[in-house]
Amino acid sequence: MAPLQKFLPRGELVALSLLWAVLGEAGAGQIRYSVPEELDKGSFVGSIAQDLGLEPRALAQRGVRIVSRGRAQLFALSARSGGLVTAGRIDREELCAQSARCLLHLNVLVEDELTVYSVEVEITDVNDNAPRFGAEQLELKMSETTAPGFRIPLKSAHDADVGDNALQKYELNADAHFSLEVRSGADGNMYPELVLERALDREEEAIHHLVLVASDGGKPVRSGTCHIRIKVLDVNDNAPVFTQPEYRVSVPENIPVGTRILTVSATDTDEGYNAQVTYFLEQIPGEPSDKFELESTSGDLTIIKGLDYEAATFHEIDIEAQDGPGLLTITKVTITVLDVNDNAPEFDMMSATSSVPEDSPPGSIIALFNVHDRDSGQNAFVSCSLPEKLPFKLERSVDNYYRLVTTRALDREQASSYNITLRATDGGSPPLGTDAHVWLQVADINDNPPAFPQESYSVYLKENNPRGASIFTVWAQDPDSDHNAHVTYSLAEETFQGAPLSSYISINSDSGVLYALQSFDYERFRELQLVVTASDSGKPPLSSNASLHLFLVDQNDNAPEILYPVVPTDGSTGVELAPRSAEPGYLVTKVVAVDRDSGQNAWLSYRLLKASEPGLFTVGLHTGEVRTARALLDRDALKQSLVVAVQDHGQPPLSATVTLTIAVADSIPDVLADLGSVQTSSEPRDADLTLYLVVAVAVVSCVFLAFVIALLALRLRRWHAVRLLRASSSGLAGAPASHLVGVAGVQAFLQTYSQEVSLTADSCQSHLIFPQPNYADTLISQGSCDKKDVLSAPQSLLDDKGDESSQLSTSNH
Repeated sequence: MAPLQKFLPRGELVALSLLWAVLGEAGAGQIRYSVPEELDKGSFVGSIAQDLGLEPRALAQRGVRIVSRGRAQLFALSARSGGLVTAGRIDREELCAQSARCLLHLNVLVEDELTVYSVEVEITDVNDNAPRFGAEQLELKMSETTAPGFRIPLKSAHDADVGDNALQKYELNADAHFSLEVRSGADGNMYPELVLERALDREEEAIHHLVLVASDGGKPVRSGTCHIRIKVLDVNDNAPVFTQPEYRVSVPENIPVGTRILTVSATDTDEGYNAQVTYFLEQIPGEPSDKFELESTSGDLTIIKGLDYEAATFHEIDIEAQDGPGLLTITKVTITVLDVNDNAPEFDMMSATSSVPEDSPPGSIIALFNVHDRDSGQNAFVSCSLPEKLPFKLERSVDNYYRLVTTRALDREQASSYNITLRATDGGSPPLGTDAHVWLQVADINDNPPAFPQESYSVYLKENNPRGASIFTVWAQDPDSDHNAHVTYSLAEETFQGAPLSSYISINSDSGVLYALQSFDYERFRELQLVVTASDSGKPPLSSNASLHLFLVDQNDNAPEILYPVVPTDGSTGVELAPRSAEPGYLVTKVVAVDRDSGQNAWLSYRLLKASEPGLFTVGLHTGEVRTARALLDRDALKQSLVVAVQDHGQPPLSATVTLTIAVADSIPDVLADLGSVQTSSEPRDADLTLYLVVAVAVVSCVFLAFVIALLALRLRRWHAVRLLRASSSGLAGAPASHLVGVAGVQAFLQTYSQEVSLTADSCQSHLIFPQPNYADTLISQGSCDKKDVLSAPQSLLDDKGDESSQLSTSNH
């Protein structure tokens, strides 16, 4: 790299920098760098920031970037160092072929001031290509009569590099019969020639193998080889000779395919077969040869593929003339492509605005664009104009860069938009032109806020809505235009029931659609108030508000809940008591239920769904009261089972059921007598066992009473007899005692089979509990919270009988 500023003293460099700053507005500055090819991506080329008088960090802030056309971008700007770096691998041979100098032009745009600087980068050659022969194997035929000193032109090597890196010398391996001489052609190229130093003798050696080495002058040196096989023949001692050492021809780029552009000719002084010349198109490494075709016998060179001046300005091909035995001569043909005006000018829009405020001052920049033509010379001279009378003008900068600016203030009320037609014409004959259109919208200033059609909205939403469901759509209109009329919607930041309002409702900022973020429950809350704000996108933005009242509509989503009777949790069966003496309409119990819904969904009705004795009980439709429908009969079972259904009036209706067990009896002993029938079906084996125990207790009680009565009768009889004996005679005092069973034995029997019967009524639970018979046969009923009625065997009677029996036994003894 060799920037211009490196060759200036410090004082002159400062003065030059100030001069460039002054000329920067007009874009007149030009920067030159030099960089070798084949550098890695990101390699430093030059300090753009320093040459532009900018700090490296200011490049991005001021929008400094590279603008170029044609081939792929080869350079980039480093935002960190402020330097120009390579954007990829640069191949000089691919860009400039064999040109002595390879110059690349690019433009640097300072976007904030819309100034363009021209940068020229010279790509210097490096030795990255080795000399290459068209063929690595070459076979020659030479007559043994050939005299020493005979010269045979060999195929030249081609090196894509230039200067010292290009082909510099040829070398031949040591051979007693041949040597190598190199001559310089009129084009400055070197042509190797094989010189016969010693007469050949086919009988001594029929084939000679030589190695021709072509080397360049690079560091390190690169070389290519060609293996030459020389077959010794007789007679043919002359190679073909072209009529010209080099052929040159110029053709326009639009020459039709199939046109003959040149005829090469070579003569051979030999006769017969040795003088028959055949022409061949030599393949040059790196040079496409599919555009031309050579007729092997006539030497006519024909175009077989269209030429393009913009792709390649010249073509170099080598043509070989070979006689019958194989001696050849090579000539070079240079075909120069002439430009024709076949490309119309092209627009590159660097920056353009589609909208400008109506209060913009005159001189406001509308667009920056570049006009170029891929042709050359006069055909590439481009002029740009505005054909219409509009309030705009063009300001030209360097390298055909133009700025479109306003000439006066715009008035949106007179014209809301402009379709600006730009015309670019080249200098060809005939000239070609291209139109470009710039659509400019005159924007209004933001002087109107968005307006809702209504100040408040009322929205009704059924509860249990799905999450994410659309609730309502608000809409506001702004009479402004463009971004000033772009309305966005939002909700005011408020809280409801301790949570942010945004957790309940969200709004689409663009469409104004309100969404429910939760599934709302009417039983939780029934009304929600929102404030919707509509804001435009102007600067500064304007806004307006609208209130929205969200009312929830109840749905029948709760079934009735039965409060009474409460289902027992201890495994017992709830029982309601109805006396057998109850008259029709007697209130037995009441089913109490509630519904958490409201309105019609909470209206409840009661009905008797199932009864073990149909027609015995009725249920109030609206009160839930269970009453007797007729008088109770003796044949009516003690245990009556009722299934009562409670249903609301929702759509669809929901319901709940409860099972009632009613014990029919006039008194508690009646209940005890038929307790077996009240037992629940959930424990059939325990109910049967209890029934058996009750029967056994009853049987034992009857036997016990009979036995007591018999003992009393015997005791009275014996007491009467004793008194008679004591009165009549004292001789009976020595009579033996009777062997009857004493009262003590009866007490022992009773103690063994003692029973305890207890009935407990719990009015809160109305349960009859039948305990498992384990230690004694006991019946317990719970049905009252405040009093307990206990029925037990007359123990005082037993005690009296016990005392009398004891006295009788004592007297017997």
